[in-house]
Amino acid sequence: MSLVYQHTFNKTSKTGLWHIEESEAFFRTRVPAPEQVTHPHKRLQHLAGRYLLPALFEDFPLNEILIADTRKPYLPDEQYHFSISHCGHYAAAIVSSTHRVGIDIEIPTHKVLRIAHKFLNQRETELINQTGNTEELLQMTTLFWSCKEALFKWNSAAGVDFSDHLRIHWVEGSLTEGILHCSIQQPVYTELVTHYCFRNGLMMSWVLS
Repeated sequence: MSLVYQHTFNKTSKTGLWHIEESEAFFRTRVPAPEQVTHPHKRLQHLAGRYLLPALFEDFPLNEILIADTRKPYLPDEQYHFSISHCGHYAAAIVSSTHRVGIDIEIPTHKVLRIAHKFLNQRETELINQTGNTEELLQMTTLFWSCKEALFKWNSAAGVDFSDHLRIHWVEGSLTEGILHCSIQQPVYTELVTHYCFRNGLMMSWVLS
């Protein structure tokens, strides 16, 4: 079993991180094969993410998952709110029966520095530029990207501009663990706190509200 991290927020909400070491056949004993995913590695990531849901809550109804127009998976009766992310050889999930959720994992690579202007506003760029060296700049930029992906999944609205509609105001914590104070500008203005941690070479961010 490759559940390398699990955290229980309360009796209704959990998150977990899975290191994908198994074959596709292992996951397909419990998870339906995704017909729409043809790339072998992406299909393996998809299966691992779905497999993680009942690993967190045994009664999670995998066969009832539907896909919204925004491509977000959901349960029609909202028995559970959930969010899945995968990157490299890892899959992460967050599940709650009482709260809306969003999660994201990212491996820090220099590509994120090249596209930072697409998701950061001026204030956020100034915050990141206060970091000391290139390695810290890379990790902080990855953190902001991961945070906004988690906010986007929590929000689940179409037509969102990452730099304008998803905003990070300040950070509490270190480069390895802490919280970010954020806001979503539309469709309804909402203030949120995003939690994050850096483990297994991954930046992991989640929203539970």
